[in-house]
Amino acid sequence: MTTLYLATEPAADKLLAENPFALLTGMLLDQQVTMESAFAGPAKLAERLGGYSPELVAEADPEEFLEAFKEKPAVHRFPKSMAERVQKLAATICADYDGKTEALWTAGDPDGAEVLKRLKKLPGFGDQKAKIFLSLLGKQFDLQAEGWREAAGEYGDEDALISAADIVDDETLQQVRENKKARKAAAKAAKQKK
Repeated sequence: MTTLYLATEPAADKLLAENPFALLTGMLLDQQVTMESAFAGPAKLAERLGGYSPELVAEADPEEFLEAFKEKPAVHRFPKSMAERVQKLAATICADYDGKTEALWTAGDPDGAEVLKRLKKLPGFGDQKAKIFLSLLGKQFDLQAEGWREAAGEYGDEDALISAADIVDDETLQQVRENKKARKAAAKAAKQKK
């Protein structure tokens, strides 16, 4: 079994490693909060809902699901919009993949470009998030889809150290943070020159 270091909490990381829907949800939540907080979210929801699966989330009463999201500590700083997005994600997995999250990257033996295309169709998954998740599958879950590195772009590079896909311990977490900070500063400087 894969050992993850995304939530930086052993129980939360264990859930992510064992539950593909929890992993996908963590990636969805990874915006405008720390990565650790985003990837710890599914464990909070699993505890509050008594389990965690696409069916359970999709069938949950929206108000009750929002309450589980808001309960302190909150799952995300924007509970209403993110709770809705997670329920849409769950409904999509149920409708398009028969409730089996891993079918996204296994059904029909897809290549990397096809997996990326499938990820980009999910609610809340733009190009960058889809490429990072594809890279996470390849780097930490031994995804065998041909051409996944190419499809993931720079995130697929073996020594990238620029996203959640590259984090395996505290040292790589710090390296990714530093690289992200440097890239943001460079982008800001380039923008100011224009």
